[in-house]
Amino acid sequence: MLIDTHCHLNLLVDSSFEKPLTQADINNAQPILDQAAANNVTRILNVGTSLIESINSIELAKKYKEIYASIAIHPNDLNDNWENDIEQLIILLDKKDELKIKAIGECGLDKHYPGFNLPRQFKAFRKQIEMSLTYDLPLVIHNRDAGPETLQVLTEYTNLRGTIHCFSEDLHFAKTAISSGFVLGIGGTITYPKNNTLRNVVKTVGLDHIILETDAPFLPPQIIRGKKNHPKYIKVIAEYLAELLEVPYEEVAKKTTENAQRLFHLK
Repeated sequence: MLIDTHCHLNLLVDSSFEKPLTQADINNAQPILDQAAANNVTRILNVGTSLIESINSIELAKKYKEIYASIAIHPNDLNDNWENDIEQLIILLDKKDELKIKAIGECGLDKHYPGFNLPRQFKAFRKQIEMSLTYDLPLVIHNRDAGPETLQVLTEYTNLRGTIHCFSEDLHFAKTAISSGFVLGIGGTITYPKNNTLRNVVKTVGLDHIILETDAPFLPPQIIRGKKNHPKYIKVIAEYLAELLEVPYEEVAKKTTENAQRLFHLK
């Protein structure tokens, strides 16, 4: 069994964004799940990036036993009403078990695009970390071009757990994150020819500190570079890791699945 710990099915079933999914959109997930299951991917954590997309994640999780939800406000989606949106997420968290909410994310820091509001990002990030502690849920951390700042915030807290989504930092960052209670989310980028830094990190930290993710429809593995990613490609990532680490594929599948089940309290 394999688990995709970071997917945006809402963008696979409907090409538009920031609007509630229709029932027809939700039904479009079935063939995607069927293809994933045919490749041994039997659980998917669907990750919200805004209030609307978090609700969409919950709606998908309500419909399908294979899907669980993560809810949060992405740093690039912090509009002027973000504090009210957070309050709405907290209302949802009061019913987290009923709604199959398994994590807070993706949240974090992003300095990639011009015009970012870093003070706002810091405030929202800390607020969502505190939500994770209050509701005893792991974090799904987004970090882009903000490695030192991300570590600065994470090391302010104790008893955190979670994943560094789409891990792209160096070994120092990896070891610091792991010591702070995090695992590394490894996806299609590890297959990119120039990504030797990530391959060296993975070979150093080993399978005990890794979970698998696609970030579908984004960041496809090299074999479909330029095309839309899909949860079924978790198997491709697992096979690549087996070759990289010189271990059986079954060991990669077993260990990464156990790590994900333990982190997100999945059955």
